Amino acid sequence: MNQRWKNSVFVIPFSVIFFVFLLFPFFYAFYLSFFKITDLSNIFGGLKFVGFRNYEFVLRDKEFLYSVWLSFKYALLMIPLNIGLSIFLAMLLRANIKVNKLYRTLFFMPFVLDAFVVGVVWTILYAGKYGFLVQLLKPLLSTKVYNTGFLGNPSTAMPAVVFAIALKNVGFGTILYTASLNNISQDIEDAAKIDGAAGLKKFVKITFPLVRNTTTFLVITGIIGAFSAFSEFFAMTGGGPIVQRWGEPLGATKVSGYYLFNHISNLRLGVASATSFILLILTLGISILYSRATKE
Repeated sequence: MNQRWKNSVFVIPFSVIFFVFLLFPFFYAFYLSFFKITDLSNIFGGLKFVGFRNYEFVLRDKEFLYSVWLSFKYALLMIPLNIGLSIFLAMLLRANIKVNKLYRTLFFMPFVLDAFVVGVVWTILYAGKYGFLVQLLKPLLSTKVYNTGFLGNPSTAMPAVVFAIALKNVGFGTILYTASLNNISQDIEDAAKIDGAAGLKKFVKITFPLVRNTTTFLVITGIIGAFSAFSEFFAMTGGGPIVQRWGEPLGATKVSGYYLFNHISNLRLGVASATSFILLILTLGISILYSRATKE
């Protein structure tokens, strides 16, 4: 009994942190999603019960629906690029054992940086007229892109953010794929050589299926990341540039995470809470569907 009490002492600090900063906010946010703040000087006391009106407002809001589409677009661009770069680098590292540890460290370093910091750096690189990339690619760019920069043009803003964040995150995927590739039995590879499998055929038929679990993990975490993305867009585009969509002026990069932030910053906490739970259900649903679709 005494030993059990001693063991529980080490669990208590985590339990307190988990309850105060994770469990309580989760249930309070769910509670708050059914209320409207009527007194901004007392945002936790001046509440009016509105039932499902916050959820109805969000689901009818064109800005929210467009932000969800942008999050889908962000995921569809980001996830394949991240996976493709990660497995490509992992296979290169596996082929050259001598530089493996050094390059794994170099590739992983950007991943530990905050997305906002990375966004600020890339904003400078993407800047119009005098930005490094604009000057480098000047002969290939239209006058509009040259003047506004990549982030100021609706057609290039999203791909520019995707490219920057994919390079930031590629180190994490590379580490995971390197570990998965190293776990492939040598007997399987020897059998593939005997059967004449090599190059692209070997990759498609043998290598890639054997690292499927890593791919599934990166896809699911990528989906979650896409629907919660905010810092990179806040730093790089501010949700812009503005485009005309569905009869309204909407941000070309105002993803669902940015939409949620706007409601929080304007103290529309009931609407923000409803938005967060709608996004939670949407993200869980997509992740479950993907897991089932790829399950043997």
